[in-house]
Amino acid sequence: MNVTRLGELWHKLAAVQHLPPVWLVAVSGLLALAVVVPRRAWLVSRNVVTIAHEGGHALVALVTGRRLAGVRLHRSTAGETISAGKPSGPGMMLTTAAGYMAPSLLGLGAAALLAAGHPIVMLLISLVLLAGLTLAMRNGYGLAASAVAGLTLLIVCWLASPLVQAVFAYSLTWFLLLGAVRPVLELQRTRRRGVRVTDADELARLTGVPGIVWVGMFGVVALAALAFGVGWLVR
Repeated sequence: MNVTRLGELWHKLAAVQHLPPVWLVAVSGLLALAVVVPRRAWLVSRNVVTIAHEGGHALVALVTGRRLAGVRLHRSTAGETISAGKPSGPGMMLTTAAGYMAPSLLGLGAAALLAAGHPIVMLLISLVLLAGLTLAMRNGYGLAASAVAGLTLLIVCWLASPLVQAVFAYSLTWFLLLGAVRPVLELQRTRRRGVRVTDADELARLTGVPGIVWVGMFGVVALAALAFGVGWLVR
C-alpha cells in the first residue's frame, strides 16, 4: 500500500499540468504588484522577501561549510543570519552576497518550474526550504512568521484545487521576482544616509570592491531575473 501511494504521489508530481491562460497569469502578476508597490502592503509582505533573503544566507553558509548558528527575523522586517567559520575568504563572501540575490534566484527557479508545468513541485520545494529555515529560527517573531508562511503553503498544497494551486504558485513567483527589486533600492537609500553596516559594505570590507558596485550587482541580478522570469511566465 505504501509503495502504491508513493507511486501515485510520484505520478502526480511528475505529471505536467496545463498552464493557466495568459490573462490569469497577468492577474496573478497584478496581485503581486499590489503588495509590493504600496508602502503599507509592503511593510507586511516584505517579511516574505526577508525570509527568502535570510534563507539565502543560511543555505549558502551550509553549502560552503560554515556552521549555521541561527536565523532571526524582526518586526521591522529586518533579519540576521549568524554563522561560524573563517571571518574572511570565499565562504564568507558567498554567504554575505547570497542574501539580496536569493529572492531573485528563487523566483527565477520557480518561474522555470511553472513554465515546465510543475506548480505543485514548485510549491513543495518552497515548503521544504521553508521548513528547513524554520528549524534554524532563534526568535519568536521569526518562528511565527515562518510558521504562518509554511502553514499557508501546506494548506494550498494539501487542500486547494489545481487551479488555486497554480494561481498561488504564479502569484508567489511574481512576488519574489518583483519584490527582489525594491530591497536593492532601499539598500542604496540606507547607504546614502551614512549607514555602513549593510551586506554591500561587508562585501566591500571582504573584497576591497566598493559597496556601490555590489549594490549595482544586486540590482543587475534582480532585473535580469525579472526579465527572464517574465519571459517564462507569460509565454
